[in-house]
Amino acid sequence: MLLLRTRLVTATIAATSAVALGTVAAPALTVRATPKKITPAGAGAVKLGKTHGQLAAARLVGRIGPGCELGGPNTRSARLRAPLKGSVDYTQSSPRKVTVVTVRGGATARGVGIGATRAAVRQAFPKVVFDHATDETFAITLAKVPRSGGGRLQFAIDTTTKKVTLIGIPQIPFCE
Repeated sequence: MLLLRTRLVTATIAATSAVALGTVAAPALTVRATPKKITPAGAGAVKLGKTHGQLAAARLVGRIGPGCELGGPNTRSARLRAPLKGSVDYTQSSPRKVTVVTVRGGATARGVGIGATRAAVRQAFPKVVFDHATDETFAITLAKVPRSGGGRLQFAIDTTTKKVTLIGIPQIPFCE
């Protein structure tokens, strides 16, 4: 009987202290990291011209692997690591240097990220040029930001949802 009473008192104290500390029945707080910045030089710490060794040592990219078949037999690519989503394409010569960064999430350019509207792109980059040549083939409109308008960037805007689905630095590579 004494053992039962001791366990009951211990459980009551634990429950009381948990409630006092706010750990029981408290809603889970979601901590959202601020998105990385996209500039004409790159996304976050992933910059154009850096080698794969530098990015891998900083744990910014995954393993290097084969790239687009249309680029030739020696093309290489790697996935971006969290919080960024996307990939990087490398030069064909050694040492492998970043030529293109493709972002699918985790970063914004002047507040324009994945899911933004065409109007938001126009507001952030007034000199943007919309290219409809890919509307029928790829079902995206390319929004090209010139160097004089804030950098060499491209946004892929879905023709059905009218939302940004991809951001390319300096351009969006096409590999089908």
